[in-house]
Amino acid sequence: MGLVLASTSPYRKVLLDRLGLPFTQASPKCDEEAFKTQRSLGAAGLARLLATEKVNSLISQHPLDTIIGGDQVVDLDGMILGKPTTVHAAIDQLIELSGRSHRLATAVAVWDEGRLNTHVDITTLTMRTLELSAIRRYVEADQPLDCAGSYKLESRGIALFERIETADYTAIIGLPLMALTSMLRGVGYVIP
Repeated sequence: MGLVLASTSPYRKVLLDRLGLPFTQASPKCDEEAFKTQRSLGAAGLARLLATEKVNSLISQHPLDTIIGGDQVVDLDGMILGKPTTVHAAIDQLIELSGRSHRLATAVAVWDEGRLNTHVDITTLTMRTLELSAIRRYVEADQPLDCAGSYKLESRGIALFERIETADYTAIIGLPLMALTSMLRGVGYVIP
């Protein structure tokens, strides 16, 4: 029995490392894009579904392990923003977010001994009004092409914002550690 992170995300790995527990990473076997068509769930529901499906995709390979899945969804006035994947798409997303508030739903799912527990953390972020030249400089510097919303708050992206309201700042990076700690303690892990 061990702990498995259902993610190859370097951001989630760094976060989980902070808890001091040994774990392995495994690539989830689910088609995230297929689930993202279910926008009627809203940002929180979609993030929870994606985190759960990542866990479910690994249960048959890790039936005796505790599996952690996570996902994030950006909601701008009901419009779901995904990972940009290209510089042009990142610039376009940041133009849309400039001077506005949006919500970031970060979900975590933990499967252990046949039981699934989930949690969603909602963060409200207000971006400064940005000039196009500042957006281009930022995208060139941070290359946030693999991040929902096209920003990395753990890096230079923090300079894009004027206000962040959250219960757990680690959720912004990809894994709400305060909730995860409670979930793991609930299934027998000793932290710290």
